[in-house]
Amino acid sequence: MSAEGISPQEVESLCVKPHEGTKDFLFQQTMYRIKDPRKSLPFYTGVLGMTLLKQLHFPEMKFSLFFMGYEDPADIPEDDAKRAVWAMTRKATLELTYNWGTESDDSAYHNGNTEPRGYGHIGILVPDVDAACAKFEEQGVKFIKKPQDGKMKGLAFIQDPDGYWIEIFKANVV
Repeated sequence: MSAEGISPQEVESLCVKPHEGTKDFLFQQTMYRIKDPRKSLPFYTGVLGMTLLKQLHFPEMKFSLFFMGYEDPADIPEDDAKRAVWAMTRKATLELTYNWGTESDDSAYHNGNTEPRGYGHIGILVPDVDAACAKFEEQGVKFIKKPQDGKMKGLAFIQDPDGYWIEIFKANVV
């Protein structure tokens, strides 16, 4: 790549027609390791408005999984086996992985936004960025960037309890 980046034409030429065998593939989850579900679960439900879709606990391996997403709680099957299948077929869920005992150690997870850079953030589409950010401020959420800051106006970046970045935007920002 050059200092000029990559042209839209080259991007188009690099994208190939998907193989027929991938037609039923679905982007289902992104996984974050969390230190303390007592902090993360209230953040993702109370601050970001997600719903707990399914929880799984593995005592023999000392970890738990919490699948979060934007689904109507009324749609969640009551039967546990049906709920598991349902939860694993939702689009764009967040899997929070809790390794038991990590809330008590002094380690931290790398969020990808310090050296060495890699993974960056997830994005949450909201109807009104300013209103969402005002609510986040009331809730004591840590901001990386507020909507009026920086070169890209109208979007924000917040952090979850583990320091992962979350972009807050509306569809007409770009």
